[in-house]
Amino acid sequence: MPDVIIIGGGIAGCATAWYLAADGVEVLLLEQGDLNASASGANAGSLHAQIQHEPFVEQGEAWAKSFAPALPFFAESIALWQSAGEEIGADLEVVQNGGILVAKTDDEMRLIEAKSRIEIAAGLDMQLLGRSDLQAKAPYISDDMIGGVYCPIEGKADPLRAAPAFAAAAEARGATIRRGCRVQSIRRCDSGYEVAAGDGIFTAPRVVNAAGIETGRIASMVGASLPIQAFPIQLCVTEPVAPLVTHLVYSASDMLTLKQSSVGTILIGGGWTAVIDDQGRPQVSPESLSRNLAVALDTVPALATINIVRTWASIVNGTENWRPILGELPGLPGFYINHVPWMGFTGGPGGARVVASMVQGKPAPFEFDASYFSP
Repeated sequence: MPDVIIIGGGIAGCATAWYLAADGVEVLLLEQGDLNASASGANAGSLHAQIQHEPFVEQGEAWAKSFAPALPFFAESIALWQSAGEEIGADLEVVQNGGILVAKTDDEMRLIEAKSRIEIAAGLDMQLLGRSDLQAKAPYISDDMIGGVYCPIEGKADPLRAAPAFAAAAEARGATIRRGCRVQSIRRCDSGYEVAAGDGIFTAPRVVNAAGIETGRIASMVGASLPIQAFPIQLCVTEPVAPLVTHLVYSASDMLTLKQSSVGTILIGGGWTAVIDDQGRPQVSPESLSRNLAVALDTVPALATINIVRTWASIVNGTENWRPILGELPGLPGFYINHVPWMGFTGGPGGARVVASMVQGKPAPFEFDASYFSP
């Protein structure tokens, strides 16, 4: 019988399996399909540290101040991204050239400044840029932009490599991973929890629910209700080109994330809505693609001559307040949630390390207010 059953084979589950296995804990990971087949492998690989601009505009400063206590967690998770590759023996293509949020109008700049005050108060290094500062740091940005803010610790990693690399490292330390093993039910029993999945029944004293968009469904099996929602979004990528975009770029005008990979392709996203077909599958929306590319061209005009070679859509998880849910479910000893909405790729190692420590009754290896993140 394993010590811990982990449900979910994305970045959250695979990284949790690694940290537990590295600590000598016997782990069984159950994944309903294949590893990294959902949002963990379909996202753009951004490592976000700052409060995202769109929810700041939509929900206001009061929301941002309530979310600000999560910022040190994301900073710690990015630090774990830096060391993870060496620990697991894999090149995760982690690059930290910083992120730049750019403004085109005075009103946008005032919002950036207001957001930055909250981030700085939470301990994040945020450097306001005037027009000349912006052009000196990022000359590829349009001359129409009047300024912005720079966050030095932001960057990117490779989402196609990360979760599988954590999983391989966990297996090398003795973890067992079962693919194609969808969880049908969970029952409390004398020895902990009995999980019916695939064609088997598995028992362990502790369970970690790291199932991404399925987290709410899995939690409901033990009588818990979590406010997790699913959203279809889309991305696109260009042909490889010479080095052009050296930062993770955002726009205060509309939704945008833009960055260049190590092979020269430029990933363009920002959370634009995809559509759901009649079989419930996410599909690219031409309207969202057009609007996304318009924002990208407005921000980086040199993209105009570069070809888009692929677009794709995926389902991501979110919550209204954006706050990670990390910890033991009340009234259900031994049942843990590892769920980071919206910025789940960034928070993957951080959430995994925290929950792996909790499962073992150990303190987190960095300052962590468990009550803030508690389910």
